[in-house]
Amino acid sequence: MKTQPKTLVIASRESALAMWQARHIQSRLQALYPQTEVTILGMTTTGDQILDTPLAKVGGKGLFVKELEMALEDGRADLAVHSMKDVPMNLPAGFILAATGEREDPRDAFVSNDFAALEDLPTNSVVGTSSLRRQSQLQARFPHLKIESLRGNLQTRLRKLDEGQYAAIILAAAGLIRLELGHRIRQFISPEQSIPAVGQGALGIEINASRTDLLATLAPLNHPDTQVCVEAERGMSRALAGSCTVPLGAYAVCEANNIRITGFVASVDGKQMLIETMTGSRNHAEALGKALASQLIAKGADKILAAL
Repeated sequence: MKTQPKTLVIASRESALAMWQARHIQSRLQALYPQTEVTILGMTTTGDQILDTPLAKVGGKGLFVKELEMALEDGRADLAVHSMKDVPMNLPAGFILAATGEREDPRDAFVSNDFAALEDLPTNSVVGTSSLRRQSQLQARFPHLKIESLRGNLQTRLRKLDEGQYAAIILAAAGLIRLELGHRIRQFISPEQSIPAVGQGALGIEINASRTDLLATLAPLNHPDTQVCVEAERGMSRALAGSCTVPLGAYAVCEANNIRITGFVASVDGKQMLIETMTGSRNHAEALGKALASQLIAKGADKILAAL
């Protein structure tokens, strides 16, 4: 049997949710390799520091990843744990995803202290979200609502709701469930009504590409169904040059040996919305995502994106 590493250091953001994710991977690794000392290196990223500006304006989701990658590069950490929805579509040269962890509930969640569902919100109610993807889909369904930017970690966002700054906020269900805050969810929004972010609910484990010694060590953490679904979603987004500066989403599910993926592109105000669904072999997940992107482009997605 291959010798296990004596130590493993996990790089993580220091938000409560990021630390939950890192501790989750830490406990999985400790169970697999009892002889290995697994520690967490907590870090503050640029994305955690800039809180007064929408992400789309300051450089996108990659701001949550860069510092962690520097720790991988200089050897302070062996692996980094990310929410897959925060991982840029093209990793910088020298880094690879070693494993994709099993997906938690991928849906968006409606959180409010005064209303039970989105449908109950009166005209001009203020709904908080930092996501152009959520904003476009909300505006398409509920043009009478007022969407305002909401940044900060999960606890900060809930505090702003509790202070009365918003009538409701929309968050990823996965984060609330993982932090045992599922009781705050008033309504799960179905993927048909709010197509999730690419990779939403899944964890990604990133390593330095030169650390091939870690691939076998991390392989048991990979969840094959989640991996191929996220690959298909990322394939679509990559082909459309997707980032959080673009209102798009994709959600794939495994059906026997196939993947069914639904993706959309929209204008921020939700007045233009293109949605397509495709099914294809799970052995060609990324190609399926690219084919879906081509179908959306044929319908005019490139024109919507160019206008942004």
